[in-house]
Amino acid sequence: MISLNHTFRAQTKIPGNIEDVFKFFSDAQNLELITPPELSFKITSPIPIKMETGALIEYKICLFGFSFRWKSIISKWEQNRQFIDEQLKGPYSKWVHTHTFEKNEGVIIINDIVNYRLPFAPFGEIVLPLVKMQLKRIFDYRSKRIFELIG
Repeated sequence: MISLNHTFRAQTKIPGNIEDVFKFFSDAQNLELITPPELSFKITSPIPIKMETGALIEYKICLFGFSFRWKSIISKWEQNRQFIDEQLKGPYSKWVHTHTFEKNEGVIIINDIVNYRLPFAPFGEIVLPLVKMQLKRIFDYRSKRIFELIG
């Protein structure tokens, strides 16, 4: 039987201190800077957003040529350690993105773990290879931009 839950993992290593790296992620507007331009990512919530447990973020994004409204909640916030954002409304049936930050020998390691489920199960699974490719491309771009902006 095919599992309808999927996990994507990415890791970025950059020089610096954990406080500065986490501060970058504490500004929701920086998400626009690290998202590929073709996704037309735009925060629609009033700015600034105080990042903390319970914070809501609404935005628009274009995936595979379709425009979506997405609403996320920060379900966990641990300063300089980790945060979790969960989709409340959007293109996935489930989207839980855990961001962790750790220091190791002068390098900050940012781990991204996304647990997701595609819509229209089981038929939505047919696009899984495309989704996996898209996620890899998005997070590769993100890693490159993070390094350029704060590395």
